[in-house]
Amino acid sequence: MALQKNIIWMGCGLGVRAGALSAVQQRYSSSDARFLTNPNLSAVKRGRGGRSSFSGNVATVFGASGFLGRYVCNRLGKTGTQIIIPYRGDHYDVLRLKLVGDLGQVLFMPYHLCDEDAIRKAVKHSNIVINLVGRDWETMNFSFEQVNVEGAQRLAQISKEMGVERFIHLSALNSNVEHEGFLMKGGSKFLKTKGLGEQAVLDAFPEATVFRPSDVYGQEDRFLRYYAGLWRHQGRIMPLPKAGKDVWKQPVYVGDIAQGIINAVNDPETAGKIYEAVGPRRYELVELVDWFHRVMRKDFGYMTYDMKWDLVFQVKARMTEFLPSWPVNTLTRDKVEREGVSDVTTGLPTLEDLGVTLTKMEDRIDWELRPFRAGSSYDEELGEFEPPKPPKYIVAN
Repeated sequence: MALQKNIIWMGCGLGVRAGALSAVQQRYSSSDARFLTNPNLSAVKRGRGGRSSFSGNVATVFGASGFLGRYVCNRLGKTGTQIIIPYRGDHYDVLRLKLVGDLGQVLFMPYHLCDEDAIRKAVKHSNIVINLVGRDWETMNFSFEQVNVEGAQRLAQISKEMGVERFIHLSALNSNVEHEGFLMKGGSKFLKTKGLGEQAVLDAFPEATVFRPSDVYGQEDRFLRYYAGLWRHQGRIMPLPKAGKDVWKQPVYVGDIAQGIINAVNDPETAGKIYEAVGPRRYELVELVDWFHRVMRKDFGYMTYDMKWDLVFQVKARMTEFLPSWPVNTLTRDKVEREGVSDVTTGLPTLEDLGVTLTKMEDRIDWELRPFRAGSSYDEELGEFEPPKPPKYIVAN
């Protein structure tokens, strides 16, 4: 009985304390509406910066599961940006992106590019929207027009309706110029729709910032891996448009584009501008591909030739287009068509104008192509192999 009294007394004591606290502390239920006196997100900044803080920016990143999207999300997380990642398909494709921000900073939601209600839900709390949606080939579910034109316009239009402050759109270099078809009549359908999509975005969201990247290289890219793949070869020889002669490329490192996008997000002066995201050096295609093979130590018996006369290779590129989702080595006729188009800059601002220090390809290529090196399990001695001869290049203006 005494024990029971003690328990009752202790419970009453806790009740008195709780009552005293409630007199000085206001409590809220989860269903109560709490309105901010200042709706500006910058008013709710928390922390000193970094992943465990909140900068006041909320960014919705469409296409975050892609090659470039992973780099952009990582750098957004480092600046304390809260990230909303809409995804299509299996959630395991984006699961690892939880690590780019602290707990509660990275949110996921399923969506479909044609579902306007899902898109509105994804952007209604964001002041920044980044569109990285794209694919190098058409699928059974989406054509180039549906993704690059209709989808991009839909994202920009809904973002404008929902009051989004900044819209970043990824286009493609050479999408604004006409070029003759090499294998396909009328040229690359990908580049043509990228150009139409860019104009559609600017019509719907005039303050949008557009990036036109050249070929992008980095870990798990579709540029270096494309030329390193066996399906792109014909045995030990490599068919190239015009044998790779007089075709100039200006590849850009993926980290440089990601940093340029972050810098543009934080600079309101970039609104309504178009940036050409290119690397610091121009290479002739044949020089570039030959260099890749020297780095991979696969230059023995290797040679290039003009693919125009190789009907077997053209049939191989056509065959992969019938695969339901992922062409072998990402080889399609449209991809080959883009290989024969030289990178052309038109004097627009570049990544350097955004304060990005461009990465030289020579500083990264050994690391990027190391997984494809011949005899990678061989334990070489120091100085056993001569350093590969670097390619000739032209310094971009």
